[in-house]
Amino acid sequence: MRVANTDRGKALSTLIKLVGTGVVAGVLVALVALPGVGSAGITARDAANNFQGMDSELNTSPPSEKTVLYDVDGKPFATFFDKYRESVRLDQIAPVMRKAIIDIEDSRFYEHGAMDLEGTLRALASNVGSTQTQGGSTLTQQYVKNLLVDSAQTNEEYEEVTAPTLGRKVRELRYALEIEKTMSKDQILEGYLNIAYFGGGAYGVQAAAKRYFSKPAAKLDLGEAALLAGITQNPTAYDPLQNPKDARTRRDVVLYRMAELGHIPKAQADKEAAKPIELNPTEPVGGCQTSQAPYFCEYVKYDVLNILSGGKYWQMEPKEQQTVVNKLNRGGYTVRTTLDMKKQQAVDKALRSTVDPEGNRVGAEAMVEPGTGKVRAIGLSKHFGPGDGRTTINLPADSAHGGGTGVSAGSTFKVFTLATALEQGIPVNTSIKSPETMSVGGFQACPYYGTYQGKKYNGELLGGGSAPWKVSNAGDSQSGTFNLATGTWGSVNTFYAQLEKRVGVCNSVKMAERFGMKLGNGQPLLPVPSQVLGVNDVDMVHLAAAYAGFAARGKYCAPLAVTEIVDRAGKPTELPKHECKQVIEQDVADKVASILHANMSKGTPRGRGIGRPAAAKTGTCEAHTCADFAGFTPNLAAAVAYWDFRGPWQYKVYGVYGADTPGAIWQRSMREALQGEPAPGFNAPTRDFGDTSQVPNVVDQPLGTARTNLEDAGFQVQIAPANSDKPRNTAVSTSPAADAEAAPGSTVILYVSNGQQG
Repeated sequence: MRVANTDRGKALSTLIKLVGTGVVAGVLVALVALPGVGSAGITARDAANNFQGMDSELNTSPPSEKTVLYDVDGKPFATFFDKYRESVRLDQIAPVMRKAIIDIEDSRFYEHGAMDLEGTLRALASNVGSTQTQGGSTLTQQYVKNLLVDSAQTNEEYEEVTAPTLGRKVRELRYALEIEKTMSKDQILEGYLNIAYFGGGAYGVQAAAKRYFSKPAAKLDLGEAALLAGITQNPTAYDPLQNPKDARTRRDVVLYRMAELGHIPKAQADKEAAKPIELNPTEPVGGCQTSQAPYFCEYVKYDVLNILSGGKYWQMEPKEQQTVVNKLNRGGYTVRTTLDMKKQQAVDKALRSTVDPEGNRVGAEAMVEPGTGKVRAIGLSKHFGPGDGRTTINLPADSAHGGGTGVSAGSTFKVFTLATALEQGIPVNTSIKSPETMSVGGFQACPYYGTYQGKKYNGELLGGGSAPWKVSNAGDSQSGTFNLATGTWGSVNTFYAQLEKRVGVCNSVKMAERFGMKLGNGQPLLPVPSQVLGVNDVDMVHLAAAYAGFAARGKYCAPLAVTEIVDRAGKPTELPKHECKQVIEQDVADKVASILHANMSKGTPRGRGIGRPAAAKTGTCEAHTCADFAGFTPNLAAAVAYWDFRGPWQYKVYGVYGADTPGAIWQRSMREALQGEPAPGFNAPTRDFGDTSQVPNVVDQPLGTARTNLEDAGFQVQIAPANSDKPRNTAVSTSPAADAEAAPGSTVILYVSNGQQG
């Protein structure tokens, strides 16, 4: 009885081992080996019947492939992947590598079909009566398994395709049989070499060659090929970076297998086996953190995610968003962008040489090309990434591109009220008395279509009201009587508050919106009176694009960072339509540019010239919460903001004005970005915008009265004595003379009697 039980136990043990081998080898082996052992034949027949009716079409996505971002010169500057892979053709893989992988994994690969019965039976004989099993899977079966694993999107799917069950192996074999019908052996080998995991985070032989040896797969030598071929059996155990001793032992197994098969002389195997493993590793890099232009990379990343989701990325649930992220990381896209690395480096250098990258205060800048809207550079003084002294928030950009909610635009926003006034025909020489502090009321309310203080507006009125707005000039401004030119040059808040009331706050806001301006969180601008002073929080990319619109003579182009997306098969992805639109007449834009060009020498940006025609406007934010500088040449626009990123209202930048830190960043970055490029001038407006004013007749008026009348007319006054019999301190004449036309802001010499006859 004991003997019988022992025999039955041996038979059962043999059956279990044979069944286990069948799991490895497939149904065909089960059909051959199992019928003679009890009722196992029923299992085999059932498996055979199920096998014949099984779906043979392998519905898997192509192996995941890295997505690469390229700059305007065609150079890569960022890579996205969740599996470091770079697929190559079979002829781009060294022949010795192809031979090594076949010899160690499936030496009869070119002689058998989806399964190798001879190899399987050898594995059966070895496994029965042994505590260690020997695999019988062919390269084709391994290729199938890798395809299924790579296509798994969730943990559940991964567990299903890696479960140690007979059903899984049967499915793999069924798929393998079909693949052998539809693909050539070379195609299967190429596919396997591109999908197999080689440890160290490297998927595919090209990635492995670069990971361990910093060379392409085409240049692998015998020892390197043997090392890589040995890894795939157990990528963790044979990772040469983590387990060099075991990796070397496995390499030698491959070498002597190649010698055993007669593919290399044994002496050559001995020679290679005597050598230690020599690695020249390269760490796989991915994402924006390792990019040379991380903030530009972040901007493009969100553009691509939005494009791949059909413009719905930000409306998706987190799980749906992750699906799109997976598409980016695995889709093998080639993304062409507008990044100009020369300009990017100029921005980064200017920012980090002016603002401490480790500090709490930050400088942010964006550069945009007039006439195209192409974003050429996006930078921040802080280094990108997690950890102390760094940030992963794309502060120069809006929230839709990984940024925050923006920062106050300060007085750079006055340009839109200036353009509105010029468009409405208000002459440049229009003079407005503007004291240091004043209250202005009676602003018009405007229809609003955004969310404000938790309330959703759908055309209801916002802003306006009869309550007066108390406005004061900034420390870098002045008081007096100003016109459109001098009020801009002096950045006079009280002047612009009154000008805004005259043109209409709604019209002023609409002008800003024509130039693409919106809140950093994507909401419409708030139509409040103080918007003229830039209280709306905006991002630097859109502010630079707006100023680029003035540089392009009133043609506004939305910011553009992605010019082409091509998938791994070379098929272009449809991009959103990009439009440029003439939003104001050329003459109006030319006049704005003219006033801002003169501002460089007569106004608050004095000293920030760049050695070529340029125009700019400074911005000092309310209560010193920030400072800004925006400007342009005919061929490049840039906007800079400076603030404390912990919170501008809690941590203010006292004593800093737009021409200071932001102006210094703008000046240095623009000089370097445009070095060696053409320096075109601005177009002179052909229309008369009322630039000249008539010099009032102040003869015989007392000095104080005469001076006030000249200043109220928009002129600077210089006093000079004159011999005259008129009473002392009485106006004798002016130069230019009374009733003459002179440019607003120009100097009129007032000759005053000294009471002595000449």
